[in-house]
Amino acid sequence: MSHTIEPIGTIHSCFKELFGIPRQPGLVTAARGWIEFYPPYNRAEAFNGLEDISHIWITFLFHKSLDNEMSLTVRPPRKEGKRMGVFATRAPNRPNQIGQSVVELERIEERDGKIALHIKGLDLVEGTPVIDIKPYLPYVDSIPEANGGFAHLAPQQRLLVRFSPTTEKQINSFEQRYPELRLLIHDMLQYDPRPVYLRKLTNKKRFGFFLYDLDVRVEMLNGDEAVVTDVIKVG
Repeated sequence: MSHTIEPIGTIHSCFKELFGIPRQPGLVTAARGWIEFYPPYNRAEAFNGLEDISHIWITFLFHKSLDNEMSLTVRPPRKEGKRMGVFATRAPNRPNQIGQSVVELERIEERDGKIALHIKGLDLVEGTPVIDIKPYLPYVDSIPEANGGFAHLAPQQRLLVRFSPTTEKQINSFEQRYPELRLLIHDMLQYDPRPVYLRKLTNKKRFGFFLYDLDVRVEMLNGDEAVVTDVIKVG
């Protein structure tokens, strides 16, 4: 049996590329974006009652992985290269490339009769196709006694993050447009977004990533200290 799924909308995210995206939703609370809905799903009546909901589930497509060859085993970052069964992980390379994230619903905006949902704590890249949204229900979606296996606890801070005097000034100038920008950069870096193989390359001391329309430059010191050296507007 086959079934065609059409996206109902798309994600507009502070994350413009895959590098640096948190590996789970909610880890970086300052990560913001919004959902654009396609007709006829962008009409106000489809969202009646959602104003009383604080968090939502987003069902989406891992569209950056659609061309990847399917594998029954994957290497989760937390396992430092050890292979696990795909169904024991949340890896993006899945049989049907479908994912789920729970995010905070900051506000519902109506523009010209169309609805946009502003969200935070997301772990999704710009352009992610949205398949569905549902309300998060604490009484059934939160199971305190559940066992999460190898990922039972949140990841620990890997890096000490510092900002150079130059970047402190740069961030101050951008934060009116991008609230909590400093916190966003700090929380992304503290978990060390680099792939495992890059962490092991001692000669790779500089790297960067894009947030919004900003180019963030980082330098590694002493193996476990990340210094943000520049935050530059691009485009």
